[in-house]
Amino acid sequence: MKTTLKFSICLLAMTTFLFSCKEEEPIEPKQVEAETEVSFIFKQKYNGSEVLTSDLATTQYTNEKGNIHTISKLQYLVSNITLHRTDGSEVDLGGYNFVDIDKPLTRFYTPGVRVPEGKYSGISMTFGFDEEDNRDGAYTDLNAVSWSWPMMIGGGYHFLKFEGMFQDNTGSMKGFAYHNGTASKMENGSRVHEANHFRVRLWDYNGGFEVKSGERLNIDIDMNIEEWFKNPVLWDLNQYHMMLMPNYTAQKMMNKNGKSVFALGTIAPEL
Repeated sequence: MKTTLKFSICLLAMTTFLFSCKEEEPIEPKQVEAETEVSFIFKQKYNGSEVLTSDLATTQYTNEKGNIHTISKLQYLVSNITLHRTDGSEVDLGGYNFVDIDKPLTRFYTPGVRVPEGKYSGISMTFGFDEEDNRDGAYTDLNAVSWSWPMMIGGGYHFLKFEGMFQDNTGSMKGFAYHNGTASKMENGSRVHEANHFRVRLWDYNGGFEVKSGERLNIDIDMNIEEWFKNPVLWDLNQYHMMLMPNYTAQKMMNKNGKSVFALGTIAPEL
């Protein structure tokens, strides 16, 4: 009886030992999605021809209405660029970029957020700032370039400064200042303000593009300047050329025309 009891106790102890010493299943390492930098290059064009610093105040252009004009200044702001993946997910890059055609290096923008490798169908971005970001005096670099929008018509910042000279109906040359920002109007004896930013969606209909680990990708974004004057509103500089910032109608017209201004250009790895 004692022998049988001892044998049972030994068997139980051995079984417990064997189970306790059973090799643990290996833990699979968590897969980390490879990431890389994506850079954006903003190019300004007029009817297909790139507008360069050397064109400022010299080259003449003709808009859809037939107004002959030059360009002396072109500055604008885009923010919150988002990359859209083919599986429906998004990569929000945040931030903003201020483009000044007179300062060529401002055309190049590399967000601080790295992008996961994979297939993408397009991008979207905000022209100007949305209501959350459009805060008075919040950005030191923009304050330094006189980019503020007057408080009396909504405050915050400009979205666009597009200036030059045009030939009016009498043949004389006059200045124009096509400035865009918050829309403001008088209503029931008080001035009210409306957010006037808009979201731009740019899709690559050639099958999208791919971000690969270790391969920096450059994405060209073209601003087709002529679109500010023609789609869907046919713009006549004789009628709308100065004092446009407090002009509610002009600001809403700019908002409509701006949605067709941008297009995706070349998308290619950096060589």
